Amino acid sequence: MMARQRAFQDRASLSDLREDLYQAHGDQLMKPLVAALRDVWDGAHDAVADRLQENRPNGLTIARRLAQQMDDILVTLLEAITRHVHRNGNPSDSERFALLATGGYGRGAMAPYSDVDFLFVTPYKQTAWGEQIAESLLYALWDMKLKVGHAVRSMDETIKMARQDMTIRTAVLEARFIHGDAGIFDKTMARLETELFAQTGMEFVAAKLDERNKRHQRQGGTRYLVEPNVKEGKGGLRDLHMLFWLAKYIFGTREPKELIHLNLFTKEAFQRFERSRRFLWTVRLHLHLVRGRAEERLTFDIQQEIASRMGFLDRGATRGVERFMKRYFLAAKDVGDLTRIICAALEDNQKKQAPGISRFMPSFMQRKQRPAPGFVLTNGRLNFDLDEPLQASPERIIGIFRLSQTSRYDIHPTALELMSDSLGLVDARLRAHEGANKLFMEILTDQDFAETSLRRMNEAGVLGRFVPDFGKIVAMMQFNMYHHYTADEHLIRAIGILAQIERGELKEEHPLATELFPRIGTRKILYMAMLLHDIAKGRDEDHSIAGERIAYRLCPRLGFTAAETETVAWLVRYHLVMSATAQRRYVGVPKTIRDFVAFVQSPARLRYLLILTVADIRAVGPGVWNGWKGSLLRQLYQEADDVLAGANPVQRRSQRAMLAKDQFQENWAKELANDGDDTAKKFLDMHYDSYWTVMDGDSILSHARLMAERIKTGKDIVFAAEDDGFRGITRFSILTDDHPGLFARITGAVALAGLSVADAKIFTTMDGLALDTLWLQDERGQAIADKARIKRLEKAVLDTLGGHVVLPDVLAVRRKAPSKVDAFKVAPDVVIDQDASGTHTLIEVSGRDRVGLLYDLSRVLVAQNLRISSAQIATFGEKVVDVFYVRDAFGLKVTSQTKLDKISAAMLAVFDGLGQEKVA
Repeated sequence: MMARQRAFQDRASLSDLREDLYQAHGDQLMKPLVAALRDVWDGAHDAVADRLQENRPNGLTIARRLAQQMDDILVTLLEAITRHVHRNGNPSDSERFALLATGGYGRGAMAPYSDVDFLFVTPYKQTAWGEQIAESLLYALWDMKLKVGHAVRSMDETIKMARQDMTIRTAVLEARFIHGDAGIFDKTMARLETELFAQTGMEFVAAKLDERNKRHQRQGGTRYLVEPNVKEGKGGLRDLHMLFWLAKYIFGTREPKELIHLNLFTKEAFQRFERSRRFLWTVRLHLHLVRGRAEERLTFDIQQEIASRMGFLDRGATRGVERFMKRYFLAAKDVGDLTRIICAALEDNQKKQAPGISRFMPSFMQRKQRPAPGFVLTNGRLNFDLDEPLQASPERIIGIFRLSQTSRYDIHPTALELMSDSLGLVDARLRAHEGANKLFMEILTDQDFAETSLRRMNEAGVLGRFVPDFGKIVAMMQFNMYHHYTADEHLIRAIGILAQIERGELKEEHPLATELFPRIGTRKILYMAMLLHDIAKGRDEDHSIAGERIAYRLCPRLGFTAAETETVAWLVRYHLVMSATAQRRYVGVPKTIRDFVAFVQSPARLRYLLILTVADIRAVGPGVWNGWKGSLLRQLYQEADDVLAGANPVQRRSQRAMLAKDQFQENWAKELANDGDDTAKKFLDMHYDSYWTVMDGDSILSHARLMAERIKTGKDIVFAAEDDGFRGITRFSILTDDHPGLFARITGAVALAGLSVADAKIFTTMDGLALDTLWLQDERGQAIADKARIKRLEKAVLDTLGGHVVLPDVLAVRRKAPSKVDAFKVAPDVVIDQDASGTHTLIEVSGRDRVGLLYDLSRVLVAQNLRISSAQIATFGEKVVDVFYVRDAFGLKVTSQTKLDKISAAMLAVFDGLGQEKVA
């Protein structure tokens, strides 16, 4: 018997293997044959892995060789079945059959764990002998642990079902003969062509394009998702397959290179087609082998390994995995370009299907339609009028995008292709052309179509040439979980969101930004700042500082005054400050507001910055923006706007406390009067002034109800949970006897419940009670809709405080579960800020997120005899930033440098596991 080899086996050697086993086992050869062929298939997997390690491997060639190996295995099995297991020395005409590979396998290329799809075609109704053959083959393949898609149909049934079912029609379109009666295959394909394909061309095209659009939406709607699906995603292999399906169905092409002879592709376009196929197939083969299963999604945890396997190394500030993903996104972009070219050719072909129609058109309709000088309409789409060479007026390359916006005509794919082939015309002279720069600004600030036009400019390669610094971030991904899109796609999406805010379409989600937009003054400042805010990503220096320099260099070229340029540059330089302040600092501290206002300096800048921040966060990706972040930004804006208008933050704090007490008494009289005035007075007296300046009216009333419940029921611990749907948060409050480590244990219980803390305020009342309020979110960053989870959280808190759960042990078990964040390295950091507050020491800790991290950090602070007054938690993908406002045991700031160094060391030790067992 043939031993397993790390090589492909040819059909002759498998035939010899079959006969050797027949000689040894007679009619019982199937079991050993199946085992031997499984070894052959495993050896083929090994051969795929070996060939992928060769210099510049061709994934498509390897995938074809693997499909050929499967062909040989199927033929070997069928010959064993028909010759030795179910012999039929004189088969009747009805007992003839053809075995056809279909679907992806029919294309003659497969990945190691792809499905094996095939079809038995018979001339007439299936016979008993035919059923035995098909059944035996299926059992053999199942015993080989292969995933099989199969069908047995007559020729008539094949035609009928292909007519009824578009999936079946697509599968047989790519059918390939493997074994049996070749005449049946030829006749079946001829009938499909004449009886079905030739009559339903545009029906097939429409169905496939609709199917593609729906598939793209399921996969995220963009080819620039940072965890793309190599097979099904936009710009993936399925899109390439679709190109060939359409060409084969309409034009009868058998090989992709025929697309050149049909004038569907230029030689250069065909080369892009082949490069994309080879690259995507290489990636897909690696994916299957790394996972050991049929995996099509290029997730973070395997991107680095595949990048390494494919030879992508770090270069300067750019990591190898980021270079690899850039290559992927450029391939996906090429697939998009090729799709447009094929679709345009199909559209032109359809126009030609009305013979002689021009004879009935008025003469003026037969003349070229010119929507503007230098342009024509081709089948209702904008194209260049090549009576005048493009070289003579290259500003038309910019102008066609603006004309598309104003005329509402789409741009013809051949025009986009011509631009891609003529990028040399987008040079320094064109960039200095006053008219071209004016057109670009009109494109950028168009309220309706800026996003669409910029994306088209980018995909044609024009945007990166006209704004060279933008070209440096095209297809650049940032290897982290926070950013969902490539850097260029993020900027273009941010422009689109900005326009949506301006049009008032996001009024419900972003009421403040929508209200402020008409008051910003010069809208082009905001659009330009949005385009440039991340344009310097991927450089050795801070992208905000480098982006500021780019703004000072680019804006004058585009017609900005010195004052306008300065504002754009300022916004680019400081575009992260408002988000960082809102999410990492407590806005209720007067010094936070004073420092922020001193930085912003003017109401106009504040408005610009608020809108820029909202659009930037929202454009990061689905689920990144939530109501809680919105509420933090609104609060910061309103506080800063008041101070810019002349308010004193310290006086406002005192006034807020007085107003809060008055409002509480009014609310008590309305809603809780039955609990008595004595209870109300007790609640007023039990809190220090800091409580009244921090908590909002709803929270205060909720806390009063808690106190009343504790008095009535005599319970040691009482809970309250209320949702705020607009802010996307659940407020969870606990009132109980105070003791060291209480907050840490509560956060541990929250981790056990699978929830996350966004904010927390911790108060000790004058009579020694602890009132801890946490603002919680679920895995989606939303309020907790399932009330059963709140009940489970309350039980977890009770079990934890009662000593029934040993949190370190339970959380240690939870952390063993695989997590996406395991693919990333985040250097931990501790920043201690004594200037952020006049009464507290601020400790900011950042590092890689994990289950129960807030609990671990809080335990460290407890062990250092520190009191936590508040905590703010901001998560950015795999990175978390936890900010604590703390005081020492005497209620003072921590001033000893030795003590501060010890705190920092203990916090950092949490991230590498050192010393955790010492924190009880």
